[in-house]
Amino acid sequence: MLRAGSPRLPPGPGGPAVWSTLRLLERPLESLLEWQRRYGDVFTVRLLTFGTGVYVADPAAIKEMFTGDQSDLRAGEANEPLAPFVGPHSVLVLDGPEHLRQRRLLLPPFQGSAVQSFREVIREVAEAEVAGWRPGSEFTMRERMRVLTFEVICRAVFGVTEAGQVERLRAALLPIMDTGIATAFLPSFLRRDLGRFSPWGRLQRQLARADQLLYAEIGRRRAAPDLERRTDVLSLLLRARDEEGRPMSEAELRDELMTMLAAGHETTATALAFCFDLVLRHPEVLSRLREELGDGDGEDYLKAVVTESLRLRPVIDAAERTLTRPRVFGGYELPAGIRVYPAIALVHRREDLYPQANRFKPERFLDGETESYAWLPFGGGIRRCIGAALAQVEMAEVLRTVVSSVELEPVRPEPDPVVIRGITMVPRHGVPVRVDKAA
Repeated sequence: MLRAGSPRLPPGPGGPAVWSTLRLLERPLESLLEWQRRYGDVFTVRLLTFGTGVYVADPAAIKEMFTGDQSDLRAGEANEPLAPFVGPHSVLVLDGPEHLRQRRLLLPPFQGSAVQSFREVIREVAEAEVAGWRPGSEFTMRERMRVLTFEVICRAVFGVTEAGQVERLRAALLPIMDTGIATAFLPSFLRRDLGRFSPWGRLQRQLARADQLLYAEIGRRRAAPDLERRTDVLSLLLRARDEEGRPMSEAELRDELMTMLAAGHETTATALAFCFDLVLRHPEVLSRLREELGDGDGEDYLKAVVTESLRLRPVIDAAERTLTRPRVFGGYELPAGIRVYPAIALVHRREDLYPQANRFKPERFLDGETESYAWLPFGGGIRRCIGAALAQVEMAEVLRTVVSSVELEPVRPEPDPVVIRGITMVPRHGVPVRVDKAA
């Protein structure tokens, strides 16, 4: 029933914002599921930094949000805290025609045959990484996957293969990945350069060092005699033109490279760590995966394992939109200025969409394609992650390489708890594993 004109927002957990924030940071899945059980598919949560927001876990309402009129649903505005980090030209922080122009320029390198061409690069990087894993050694999968996915970004996106340059980029960019995004969400009064020991001041100096390297790489690539033949993403973007025949500017290229690093490095590494935590704790899944890959007919099951992992452990708990005028979602008239969160993690746990939703069952995805608004790890609509296809190919190739090469054992007796750090859900302990032997 429409609650039009209601002066009140949907119900939700009371108490101070600090309490809801701490609960969401330390127990995101448990907290969201509890609030959904208590208040329904639409509920209000007050959070530090972000203010008051409304979570929506109704797939029909989310479909309307992703496919309806986007002029009053501002995702770029919601992402504004990221602008000092990714830059003002990033597709993440743009809205309207500017966003659509940038998205059209960025899409071709991440579609179809372009993505498939990266398989060999991913496989080579994965094989080199696994070759260094010695029996008896222990490490966290998230950290090793961060190393691996950064190498893939350097080669496939930046087009950098020279070891020294990869290390220079790693030294300049990874500290930003470690602290930059979290720093970007500091309260406004702390987003000031108070010297090199202040978080904001440290971020500004890290960004300045990174910019020197990124602009130099753009300049070298633009002048490369083989630019027209290269297939890395940077080279493709340098050759791209919009509908009016305009190329991307140096600043636009820099901002999109930083965006692709932020969106395609940390998130994929975390998704892989979650995937290994699930697979290693379900020996029947691991056994079937190895058997089918060994028979040369395991592609469908490999894809299903990745798809189910992204359902059960999405890296983003919710997408985000800011309303510019009142809109009705889930039966509530929400006011202009409110943040609305399509609750990805909650949709993925709906029993009406996924029977035994809390169980890891890759076979549920063997019968066909996923429903567009039932499976949302990459968001949806015109804001769906541009690199979704590449991320899934990367996860599949890395998973294939690891399970075919080594046997790993979880170090911890229980699955790694899920927490929020920065803007993503991550395994609290990084998924520590022990190398047992060659597979």
